[in-house]
Amino acid sequence: MFENLAGALGGDPKRDSMPTMGFLDHLEELRRRLVYSIAAVAVGFGACWWKVERIYDVMQRPIVTALKSNGLSEKLVYLNPTEPFNLYLKIAALAGLFLTSPFVLYQVWMFISPGLYRNEKRYVVPFMVSTIALFTTGGYFGYRVVYPRALDFLIHFGRQFQPMITIGEYTSLFLSIVLGMGLIFEMPILIFFLALMGIVTASFMWKNFRYAILLIFIVAAIVTPTPDIMSMCIFAAPMLGLYVVSIGIAWLVHPSQRRARSEKKTT
Repeated sequence: MFENLAGALGGDPKRDSMPTMGFLDHLEELRRRLVYSIAAVAVGFGACWWKVERIYDVMQRPIVTALKSNGLSEKLVYLNPTEPFNLYLKIAALAGLFLTSPFVLYQVWMFISPGLYRNEKRYVVPFMVSTIALFTTGGYFGYRVVYPRALDFLIHFGRQFQPMITIGEYTSLFLSIVLGMGLIFEMPILIFFLALMGIVTASFMWKNFRYAILLIFIVAAIVTPTPDIMSMCIFAAPMLGLYVVSIGIAWLVHPSQRRARSEKKTT
């Protein structure tokens, strides 16, 4: 498998030496990386727990703004005395994991790096940076654009009723929108690996662009929490932009294009 991947990345397995490790050495290395990762997440959890109320204040700003603009009470409610404490635990854990994700990804890299060739290792840092950057951008877009727009529509639509929005229900909706947009923004990373292995090509993606538009709008209609066309378009617009970017990525990393560039350099 590594020989094929090395060939895809332009390396020669015969010239690149790869250190070997025994089974017990792998287990020991895995245990050490897990301990480091868990310790880092625990530290991140402690740091976020110290500021968990402030973190949740940031999370609930969209609903507070939507309620205030419609002349409604800005307070969320809870139905169980333990719900706020459990919610804060969940928020601190997720925030701590996100805060320490670069270190955790680095530990994953340190575990798998002994099994990679030199040519393969050069892609790891750009991969980690782009993965975190795209996920953060998608989550921020969901928080600043998509979620406030959806909440304003929903609250305004039911303004004749008195809302009783629980903190648990609100948090679940918040995480589904923000994390969902973060995952959607990972599309170029997925296309990168599919094109790198020769599974998809830029020409295939371009020829099927009309079907991609249809599929994107279907996905946007499913994940959009509101039934209005504007919210669906807000979801679909970045997905279309990412698809176009992914076409360029597929063209750059596809094996046929890499071979063509290599032959051009040799001539």
